[in-house]
Amino acid sequence: MEKALWYLFVASRGGANRVRIVRELRARPRNANELAEALDVDYNTITHHLDMLRDHDVVEPSDHDYGKLYFLTERFEHHAETFEEITSEVDAE
Repeated sequence: MEKALWYLFVASRGGANRVRIVRELRARPRNANELAEALDVDYNTITHHLDMLRDHDVVEPSDHDYGKLYFLTERFEHHAETFEEITSEVDAE
């Protein structure tokens, strides 16, 4: 998963927004509208990033279609320290 985290948060466009999304979800589960509002990012952009994070097993949606909440996955939580290391290096630059 470490390679996926480097790709998602450093090597690809949009990494900074994905970092912000993960940080918001660490505070509490949110839906796409709440994330868009909290981060002042277009809803379609948020859903694109959530799809990428879901494809790499970083977030998982609730079972509800309307107002679907997103949660960080257990797999990601096991690699949270790696996430912090990666983002601290990026933040320092």
